[in-house]
Amino acid sequence: MSLEREMSELFPQLKRQVRGQDLVYLDSAATSLKPHPVIAAVEKHLSMGAANVHRGAHALSDEATAAFESAREKVARFLGAESKNEIVFTRGTTEAINLLARSLGGLILNPGDEIVLSQMEHHSNIVPWQMIAQETDARVSFAPVLDDGSLDFEGFQALLSSRTKIVSLVHLSNSLGTLNPLSKFFAEAKKHGAVCVADAAQSAAAMKVDVRSLGCDFLAFSGHKAFGPTGVGVLYGRSEWLEEMPPYQGGGSMITEVSEQGVDFLPPPHRFEAGTPPIAEVIGLGVALDFIEGIGFERIVAHEKNIYRMAEEALAGIPGLRRIGIAPERSHALSFLIGKSHPSDVGAILDEQGIAVRAGHHCCQPLMKRFGIPGTVRASFSVYTREQDIARLAKGLKKAQELLQ
Repeated sequence: MSLEREMSELFPQLKRQVRGQDLVYLDSAATSLKPHPVIAAVEKHLSMGAANVHRGAHALSDEATAAFESAREKVARFLGAESKNEIVFTRGTTEAINLLARSLGGLILNPGDEIVLSQMEHHSNIVPWQMIAQETDARVSFAPVLDDGSLDFEGFQALLSSRTKIVSLVHLSNSLGTLNPLSKFFAEAKKHGAVCVADAAQSAAAMKVDVRSLGCDFLAFSGHKAFGPTGVGVLYGRSEWLEEMPPYQGGGSMITEVSEQGVDFLPPPHRFEAGTPPIAEVIGLGVALDFIEGIGFERIVAHEKNIYRMAEEALAGIPGLRRIGIAPERSHALSFLIGKSHPSDVGAILDEQGIAVRAGHHCCQPLMKRFGIPGTVRASFSVYTREQDIARLAKGLKKAQELLQ
């Protein structure tokens, strides 16, 4: 059975209609659709297994704890981590990077130190670093993006120095689809003693991501972009760093003892998981990773390459369409403009035809400023994207071009 046919039976949302037409979902970079096994796992926990984890003295709590910690082990294997204790559950990539900025940044940054990002970063990989830089009198620098949407390696090299303490870069751009060779960038940063952070929000479900191959010290991704529920994410951190870092938040489940005189904290990862965690969501994420591994990254990559090629060929026939981001290595997301039309107008016309795309700055305002545009129209793909979806997109864009010319 082809992957396209196989997926059509696993994602119930593909069967719904929008504005009286069959749904074409091309907004996977914002959030992925959810397959039946993930939906069933979350429903099963909420309906038959609801209980808190780690602290209970009854069977339901034991079951929930076992399922919760099993998911942590799955994430560790999925990322190639050395231990499940290197896996911290968060609410998503955004919280993971905020945790890092606050805990790691507060630990190692001093006045005059530097944090190196890039012009293509999502706001969630910019704002937390700017906030901690302001508090510590550190400085944030941005590696330039080339005209084709590639990250400028020489420009990146020029920013590095002995004052560079943290380098945080996106693996797969949510706005351009650029796939950055992070192992090359991180190897260069390590020569200057920098701690390296990978934003894998877009890449974790699209290709094999191995923390050791990337050479990163930390990596973050979100469950909802990897076929899992919203409200859960992952921060991978090398154990030697996690053991040094102070907690991000305080509360229950992250202490060994609290007295009127002070507090002793649990070791990682629980030190960073204060309060009741997103239990159903973590269990759902574990099943989502099972789902990904059941398909296999070889099939996932082959399918997305085929869909991406079809989309590029279809868009090439749209009069006045201009691509934004044509780096040699790209995947997953395709951004463009039509003539002088505003992206939101194009998106609205597609929406009227039941086609879901994203229009705007994609939480990448520095990148849009670099290209001198207010935003783009973005079509983004996944394992469930069908050939008919690309045909509908091309037809919808031709209509948009006619209406907006």
